[in-house]
Amino acid sequence: MSDRYQGFVQSPLGRVLVKNLGLPDPVRLDRYTAGEPLVDGVVGLGGRGRLAGPLPEILDGLGIASTDASGGPGDTTFRGLVLDATGLTSASDLVALRDFFTPLMRSLTTCARLVVLGTPPELCHGPERVAQRALEGFTRSLGKEVGRGGTSQLAYVAEGAEGAVASTLAFLLSPKSAYVSGQVVRVGATGTTSPGQVEDWLRPLAGRTALVTGASRGIGEQIARVLHRDGATVVGIDVPQAASELQELMAELGGDHLTLDITGKDAPQRIAHHLQEKHGGVDVVVHNAGITRDKKLANMAASSSGDRWTSVLDVNLVAPERITRELLDQKVVHANGRIVGVASIAGIAGNAGQTNYATSKAGVIGLVDALAGELPDGITVNAVAPGFIETKMTAAVPFATREVGRRLNAMSQGGQPVDVAETIAWFANPASTAVDGNVVRVCGQMMLGA
Repeated sequence: MSDRYQGFVQSPLGRVLVKNLGLPDPVRLDRYTAGEPLVDGVVGLGGRGRLAGPLPEILDGLGIASTDASGGPGDTTFRGLVLDATGLTSASDLVALRDFFTPLMRSLTTCARLVVLGTPPELCHGPERVAQRALEGFTRSLGKEVGRGGTSQLAYVAEGAEGAVASTLAFLLSPKSAYVSGQVVRVGATGTTSPGQVEDWLRPLAGRTALVTGASRGIGEQIARVLHRDGATVVGIDVPQAASELQELMAELGGDHLTLDITGKDAPQRIAHHLQEKHGGVDVVVHNAGITRDKKLANMAASSSGDRWTSVLDVNLVAPERITRELLDQKVVHANGRIVGVASIAGIAGNAGQTNYATSKAGVIGLVDALAGELPDGITVNAVAPGFIETKMTAAVPFATREVGRRLNAMSQGGQPVDVAETIAWFANPASTAVDGNVVRVCGQMMLGA
């Protein structure tokens, strides 16, 4: 559904009203197009920590131009900025944040990308832990200040994982992270600190198989399309009622499909058997299928006509947990595999009338917490937590509620299904082996709960 307000503010009259009345001013976000450079412009670098040395070479390997920006902007306009703050070991060192960013803020392009690199506070001690934890407040606030479609992120990189940040920088500095801002990512804090290998950054999933549940439409369809773009053979799953749409999409993508109810007693076994027999296993598992059955808790008593509580929990949480366990127990997930859950901002901040849905989505985050760092053979588990995403479901939301959902974030607009898909593709990347146990919110940095 198109955002008519966003179109209006780009008109001459709209520009006048935005300026004079202080109305939200949503910028049209840059999004990635296959085959284009990851970053169309120059990234300015600063800081003197343990990542300062390898950073230029890492970015060069991604085809991203960079320059030392610690002396100020000069005549350069920056598409992105990266500050290595791993060397900040006390509260007094935090002045380096201001000293680097302040002179450069007026030299940023539209939809600029700002990234701070730190050390996971839980791996630090004393004054260093204090300083590193302070980075979170800085980057979240910066995301709400940068404006014009810009984003700000914090990537905590564990010692020894310096060589494993390429996939994360490729995502955070590129238009692939268009609707992701104010997020804290950990690289190497759980599990391995070793970098994964990618032969072709344009098709990092070539030769790999990806399972996507709820794949026939909406966010699931876009996940399938993006993983296919990145080279994967996609196996889509959906309910029998969506069989025709699923078959059509998988035929277009050259993929495979399986129609079943994921809450069925034998669903995990059927999925495992299909993946093993037809594809020799699976490399990427995306638990996208989900439902809502909204009602305030006082009105959610069990009934013979349908249990709103149980049905939502079964689809959104119990089924992904059962399927994951079966695939792991049967060793269907290949070494260096990826398991990705789709949570929700509701599972973090809560939402009136969605106690069932929020419980299920918080449980998805719990599944990540339970498995992170415990899986064998370099298998990782992460989750995305979408905010207001423009889908057929949100298009049916009453107008006033929909407009609040769109504007109540730092970008003053709703996200697109592809924004969720791009985040999942980053998790799925073979080079993201050290990205484990993360829950990243794809919400434009919501003002509440983010």
